[in-house]
Amino acid sequence: MNFSLNEDQRSLVAAIERLCEDFPIDYWRDHDERAAFPHEFHRAVAQSGWLGIAMPEAQGGAGLGITEAALMMRAISASGAGMSGASSVHMNIFGLNPVVVFGTEAQRQRFLPPLIAGTEKACFAVTEPDAGLDTTRLKTQAVRQPSGGYLLHGRKIWISTAQVADRMLILTRTTPIDQVKKPTQGLTLFYTALDRGKVEVREIHKLGRAAVDSNMLFIDGLQVPEEDRIGEEGRGFEYILHGLNPERILIAAEAIGIGRAALRIAAQYAQERVVFGRPIGQNQGVAHPLARAWANLEAADLMMLKAATLYDANEPCGIEANAAKYLAAEAAHDACQNAVLTLGGMGYAKEYHVERLLRESYIPRIAPVSPQMILNFIAEKALGLPKSY
Repeated sequence: MNFSLNEDQRSLVAAIERLCEDFPIDYWRDHDERAAFPHEFHRAVAQSGWLGIAMPEAQGGAGLGITEAALMMRAISASGAGMSGASSVHMNIFGLNPVVVFGTEAQRQRFLPPLIAGTEKACFAVTEPDAGLDTTRLKTQAVRQPSGGYLLHGRKIWISTAQVADRMLILTRTTPIDQVKKPTQGLTLFYTALDRGKVEVREIHKLGRAAVDSNMLFIDGLQVPEEDRIGEEGRGFEYILHGLNPERILIAAEAIGIGRAALRIAAQYAQERVVFGRPIGQNQGVAHPLARAWANLEAADLMMLKAATLYDANEPCGIEANAAKYLAAEAAHDACQNAVLTLGGMGYAKEYHVERLLRESYIPRIAPVSPQMILNFIAEKALGLPKSY
């Protein structure tokens, strides 16, 4: 494998970096403090044509691969936007993969162009309070109606961008779990309007990334037409699984970006801050943790690129995608933590931004799957050890 970027990929990264220059790091601090969604940034990405980077050209997308999408998300995060910037467009990049792959041509023509143009925003509604990572145990029900369509009832949690979303990709149970042969059966996927008359969206106030909301959804009698169902009834779980590897790759890229942003700030501070007549970066106690963080981020980046390359070549990449997410998240958190410690007291101050990056670095560690579950997966799939869950 050759992980050197080709000319088109280098041009893509340069274009994203130029776009991000219009949204300096102070922009992201301000939006975090005000808990304000970065609509201007989302609009700029849409107007530049990048929201559809991995969407089909027939619907107005760029038709590029997950590698290019990952490079884009890494560049956004590394600009200082962190998870606030990345999460504001993340759903557009990977979220509608089930619609692209399993939707009808009519559905792709109806759903994708508004998302790519930025005139609609979407959220991804899978996780539930009781089920957690055990998606097969979700309780949101979609009941087929005699007059046609479905009626939805249930709850979802940790649903990003639901405050600003127009539509949601939602996984439901259409056949009770005790009436199917396997728990993964009987789940059905819809992409439908988020009718706030039937869906209460209640924001969760959290540690970081206040600029991009997280929410609980309380769904009470939401009517969904049959033409909003993606694929066949009862096969929603396998449709969702199809998008898990690209999601992990993109999360890894975003984590690498946030780690690089923190290291950039820390290295500059370590060069400029003089104590006892010498820059603090001359001290190995300061320099070595930053150097180790750089090495770990670069190693994670290689695993991320390997996973993306395999995915784009239609090769199995589950082990690599999960490993990339794990390595990148841990490396990013370590880089952000060392950045705060390098700045000392000023690392605790909002003025220098690294405290925000540290708070946001917890996101790729926790979501969309915990590091412990990733290690379980790698132990089983890469090492052949007994399944532990």
